[in-house]
Amino acid sequence: MRPAHVYANVSDEQYHQLVDVLHRQWRVATRAVMILLSAGGMPAADIAALLHYDPVTVRRWIARHDLEGVDGLPDRPRTGRPRLGGRHLGDRIRRLLNTPKAWTTGRVWRALGRPKISLRTVYRRIREQARWCRPRLIAKSDPDRDTICADIRDQVTALPAGSVVLAEDETHLDLIARIRACWIPTGLRHRVMTPGTNIRRTLHGAVNLTTGTFHHHVSVRNVSVVFCYFLDLLLTAYPNAPVVAVICDNGTTHHSAITRRWLAEHPRLMLITGARYSPQDNPVERMWAVLKQHIANTAPATMADRIRQAHTFFRHRTPDQNLTTTAPWTTPWLPEGYGQDFWPGA
Repeated sequence: MRPAHVYANVSDEQYHQLVDVLHRQWRVATRAVMILLSAGGMPAADIAALLHYDPVTVRRWIARHDLEGVDGLPDRPRTGRPRLGGRHLGDRIRRLLNTPKAWTTGRVWRALGRPKISLRTVYRRIREQARWCRPRLIAKSDPDRDTICADIRDQVTALPAGSVVLAEDETHLDLIARIRACWIPTGLRHRVMTPGTNIRRTLHGAVNLTTGTFHHHVSVRNVSVVFCYFLDLLLTAYPNAPVVAVICDNGTTHHSAITRRWLAEHPRLMLITGARYSPQDNPVERMWAVLKQHIANTAPATMADRIRQAHTFFRHRTPDQNLTTTAPWTTPWLPEGYGQDFWPGA
């Protein structure tokens, strides 16, 4: 026969565990029980004694339920413990890092006055303001750069209809591998063989600043004769253009006596030189960066294999990809809106 009364059999430890969960992860349900007991006529003091709360706390939750309903029972958003180092630690770190220096976590911590926080905390706060990377070396700029760029824009604007404008530059292909950081499985470090003796070839390149067509030529040496040969290839590629304007840097082969004689014999090609020490103006530089990243960490057996890598890279690129990479609209060489009024002659 069922007994008249059944009571829970709990130890003191289990009892305290139940009270603890009512005050922690199940506290929202406990507040709902407070409301139900109050609605049933139980005084706030008795509810507080039953659930191990202060009567003031019970009355506060009853009042909040009367104002906001069930939506008022969960905890409201609150700020946590104040961040170690203070609210302005991030600003102080950013001001420090604005000055070029070989900053490390330890140096930043010492420059901050050795605050009473761990180096790991300093590292986390630095990561909020900065990234780990190498500075970029830059050359001094030409003092007349703005004037030269303005003159180039005027020359491009004055070109006859149907003219072609290309940006040209040279780089080197080395048999020795260029090493770049990459993902490597944990516990393994790739090894890239060196050829022992490096072999170098010169790579000439030019991009059509309107269509994105890229022209390139590989030679043994970077000499004036080879540069003139490459210019002749550009003329051949655009036979119907009244003028083929090639904008390049101030390399010695670009204004040598051999080059000047060749230009005099081919008036359809206009060679325009940009400002000195301003490689950032040349869109082709960005193409070289992508090419070298593509062939990085590879060690072909012969120089012919390295050259084939370069040819394959350009063969599988579309003009749209070339325009995206070179971004000619960012160069100060072109007038605003270029590409709308000038169309390639080929």
